[in-house]
Amino acid sequence: MLKLKYLFKNEDLAEMLLRNWEFDERSLEMFKYYRISSNAIYPFQAKGKTQFLRFSPKTEKFEENILAELDFISYLRSKKYGAVETAVSKNGKELVKLQTPWGVYFASVFKRVVGVQIIKTDLSDTVIFNYGKALGKLHQLSSEYKTSQYKRWSYSDVLNWIHNILVDFPLEKSALKETLLLQDYFDSIPKTNNNFGLIHYDFEFDNVFYDEEYNSCNVIDFDDAMYHWYVMDIEQSLDSLQDCILPDIFQQKKESFLDGYRTEFEISEDMMSIMPACRRFANLYSYVRILRSAEEKWDQEPEWLAGLRKKLTEAMKNKSLCFGMEI
Repeated sequence: MLKLKYLFKNEDLAEMLLRNWEFDERSLEMFKYYRISSNAIYPFQAKGKTQFLRFSPKTEKFEENILAELDFISYLRSKKYGAVETAVSKNGKELVKLQTPWGVYFASVFKRVVGVQIIKTDLSDTVIFNYGKALGKLHQLSSEYKTSQYKRWSYSDVLNWIHNILVDFPLEKSALKETLLLQDYFDSIPKTNNNFGLIHYDFEFDNVFYDEEYNSCNVIDFDDAMYHWYVMDIEQSLDSLQDCILPDIFQQKKESFLDGYRTEFEISEDMMSIMPACRRFANLYSYVRILRSAEEKWDQEPEWLAGLRKKLTEAMKNKSLCFGMEI
């Protein structure tokens, strides 16, 4: 999540960045459908087709992480996997770094994928099976992926980043204890090509689109990809499904998801046993991102920002419930 000061709409900045790409001038009116969270996303059209400008300030992202993300997407597409496609700039670049009146920004453009978000389907067993199948195929391809000159960060890098952030929050003792516990726990687990690799991390129902014609999925938003145990993606996906499936049929849907997954990639029961620790990792990571994002406060904040702060505070409370407990 970006710092709250970056959540304000800025069409002038978006247009300045977008001018590095070809686009239909009349489509700038689509900027009103923008959204901002971990990045700013502004829709537009090029030759009548919808695309999305993604940008963030240099202070919020690591350039090597972005370049490694784009390389992984390119690899997946070379293997005919349904990953989002980038659109190169006028200068033939996937990533543009630009000095603007608001500071240095990174920007990329992505083409719209085919299908509808999983959450907008009927969530039938067929849909959920293919949702799991798409994740299994992603992990199978990841297990064969050879890192380019750029490398995404790992779970350990993330925990080090968290530790460094918490240095500036001396009262967050339970979060720091949780960080150390998770580092020790995960460092004790053997890594193999079959259980550890580059994961999506955010393989949730809003980032996976179901193509009914081909019974397949197309995946967007690899921005949080990291090296982790593959089961981390399974945990995140199933946790996401719980938000949109009734409790009495969740177990059935979970089995459909795992059945689909196992048609492409195997996961051992031993690895499934670390899912609770993966949930704690996700909770800690989210907690610290919110903590960092919401640190700055201003007088006379708009009503929407005050409401967002209230929601974020409640989310942090829920995510910290297990901090410091033995794993």
